[in-house]
Amino acid sequence: MALLPVLCYPDPRLHKVAKPVTQVDARIKKIVADMADTMYDAPGVGLAATQVDIHERIVVIDVSENQNELMVFINPELIWASPEKKAWREGCLSVPEYYDEVERPDHIRVKALDINGKEFEIEADGLLSVCLQHEMDHLQGKVFVEYLSILKRNRISLKMKKRAKELAGQR
Repeated sequence: MALLPVLCYPDPRLHKVAKPVTQVDARIKKIVADMADTMYDAPGVGLAATQVDIHERIVVIDVSENQNELMVFINPELIWASPEKKAWREGCLSVPEYYDEVERPDHIRVKALDINGKEFEIEADGLLSVCLQHEMDHLQGKVFVEYLSILKRNRISLKMKKRAKELAGQR
């Protein structure tokens, strides 16, 4: 398995809309394995393929306490969202070291394919609900900071550009 480089906001590739996976084959399974390794190494609780510059509808999530319950969502689709909303403090591997409150539906139902290409549905609330919505936003080319005010977005963008220059200077 390989660790994949994670794109950082405001990289324009984060705004690409992911294409559906047409067949769950060995190539997709390798992408999933590499994404899982990357997510666990970060460490994070979720990763969308868009974040590693693969523009296919693939998400990996593990919100378990021991990070040993990997969930794979291929071509995830939101099929229901509760009218009740809840604010959660979110972070993102593509926006390192930044966290802010985002309001999202509290409960959702998602349909997807698993690692074997079998369709399933899952109802989610709490952290899993937030994580699924956050990662599915990535597949639509949306980063969580876009829910924030323009002032906060601009400040984050400048901070991330400065950070990228500092990291480039260290190489």
